[in-house]
Amino acid sequence: MEQFRREGIRNDEGTSSIYFMSSNDQTRWDRGHGLSPGADQPSTFLRQILESDAWQIPRGLALDVAAGKGRNAIFLADAGFSVVGIDISPFALAEARRRAEEKSVRISWHQADLEQFELPAAAYNLIVNFNYLQRSLFPQVQRALKPQGHVIFETYLIDQQAIGHPKNPAYLLNHNELLDHFRDFRVLCYREGRYSDGRQPAFRGSIFAQKIR
Repeated sequence: MEQFRREGIRNDEGTSSIYFMSSNDQTRWDRGHGLSPGADQPSTFLRQILESDAWQIPRGLALDVAAGKGRNAIFLADAGFSVVGIDISPFALAEARRRAEEKSVRISWHQADLEQFELPAAAYNLIVNFNYLQRSLFPQVQRALKPQGHVIFETYLIDQQAIGHPKNPAYLLNHNELLDHFRDFRVLCYREGRYSDGRQPAFRGSIFAQKIR
């Protein structure tokens, strides 16, 4: 039986944040982050959206879901957002915190098991989610955005099974699945295909959408 333990952590404001953590999941993610140096550059899709003149995205409070070692959270902070980064792995968050300090950006880091944590309602102007698929989070992401807020979401497609990791369909998007999850949003940009993102090419689905009410 999976064991859960209560974690007390310190955030950047010095206050204590306490969440229930899955020790099995935490160990698995710590191991994965430990085996990979992690990318320094932000997601290509995120950078293209933020640096494009096609859309005006008001700066405000942004949430990086499954932030890992902080590459996207740091990019958002550099772009003028106030940023919250959440991840289950203390190993990854320690590296994220170090990288943020090197770049002199202030980010509020929180350690939490997203399967046991509920996002606050109408709290964020922007939510980003990269290379992480937890289908139970989709309704939470929608509720957690403020009206007119934006979501930028990208992760692996079912086609990825044919060329590499991951292969488990539980962690792979079906074709057009993101369009279905965000059907009540205004879709500003959507794509499916094989993209490198500065690494080995992988099949990904990507969406940029706005909450309209």
